[in-house]
Amino acid sequence: MKRFVGQGVAIPVDSLIKPNGGGSWSIKEKLLLGLTPEQYMKTLVRNPFNWLLAAIYVVGVPVVVLRFVKGLGYVTHASYDYPWGLFLAWGLFTMVPLSASGFMMGTTVELFGRKDFKPIERLGLLNGLLGYFFAVMFLQVDLGQPWRLIYPMFVSLGPAAVLFLVAWHVATYLSVQVAELVPAASEWLGMKQPKKVIKSVSLGLTIAGIILSTLHQGALGALFTYAPGKVHPLWYSPEFQWIHFLTSAVFGGLCMLIVVSTLAKWFMRWRMDDTFKNSLDPLTLGLAKGASLAMFTYLIIKILAVAHGNKWGYLFTGWGEYYLFELTVGVVVPLILFTSAIRNQRPGLARVAAFMGVFGIALNRINTALIAFNWKLYKEVPAWREVLIVLTVYATYIVVYRAILARLPILYTWKGQAGKYPG
Repeated sequence: MKRFVGQGVAIPVDSLIKPNGGGSWSIKEKLLLGLTPEQYMKTLVRNPFNWLLAAIYVVGVPVVVLRFVKGLGYVTHASYDYPWGLFLAWGLFTMVPLSASGFMMGTTVELFGRKDFKPIERLGLLNGLLGYFFAVMFLQVDLGQPWRLIYPMFVSLGPAAVLFLVAWHVATYLSVQVAELVPAASEWLGMKQPKKVIKSVSLGLTIAGIILSTLHQGALGALFTYAPGKVHPLWYSPEFQWIHFLTSAVFGGLCMLIVVSTLAKWFMRWRMDDTFKNSLDPLTLGLAKGASLAMFTYLIIKILAVAHGNKWGYLFTGWGEYYLFELTVGVVVPLILFTSAIRNQRPGLARVAAFMGVFGIALNRINTALIAFNWKLYKEVPAWREVLIVLTVYATYIVVYRAILARLPILYTWKGQAGKYPG
């Protein structure tokens, strides 16, 4: 794509009208980013990352199909001892907290009035939407029978169950996130009315997002109270489990937003406009401030949970060393780096800390749901087909993410807005 831009091709598409009075862009032309079909295919073939994705699909898609044909036992080692494999440990318990940037940015901009974060708000909303959507996809791969998705919500009701709560919250919050990104889609399509309608209810959507997201982030932690004694005591605290998940989701979502914006800066700079580029460094430091405060809160609560349960003795075992490794690499070191980055105005250092923070969240969730689960029994090793399916679904997440960023006004301003980010 950079090569075509350098050759003077009229891309990227950033308005309804072609340059030099060439008329309006058609939907097909906008999907092809202003390129001819031949030029667009060249961009796909020249990108080595696309070849890696293609290789994953060639091997992975048949396995995904066979999972639904032959059942869950064909692709996993799932059992009553280990009911939660990688599909949930990674796809649900990890992707949901990393998608908390949606409600965080909506709250920051729409409720608290921090308009300086406006350039990165839509990226935060998109990160939240796609993270939740693909968490549902992973859940469907795990459960099977997607046509029965509505059963726990409308047919076999269980209003006293945490799973019933999570199902309704995720479904309704996903709807809220779709609505919050309607303005970007309506600008791209040239439709004014949908954006106008969403703008009129934006405050209500933001408040709904705060309520729904905070409730189910904590509810995911509360799920583990169904299995007292199974999770290692260092990763389980019935009094603090829900708040562990909630506070970690706050810095997890902000760290993920820094990571995504950094990757976009590295690989999709051609799609960014000057406003986004020039504001990215100060916005990264602003996000780092919020992430560091949440990290500090999370660390204090984790220490209180150990003290409250008098679990100090476990810290001097092998499990304790692993637990301290998780806290050190995923929380303490990133917190120190964030603090130094903010103090010395070093956005690059904040980005390193954000990558470590994302790693820390993933490690904590996989430890809680899989590695430290049934810690007194045998250790479960995910089957290779299970790993392959996770790679395939996550590859689709990346493909969809990249395709939307390349088209919708997320990283750039849609022309006609006088250089302002449209609300």
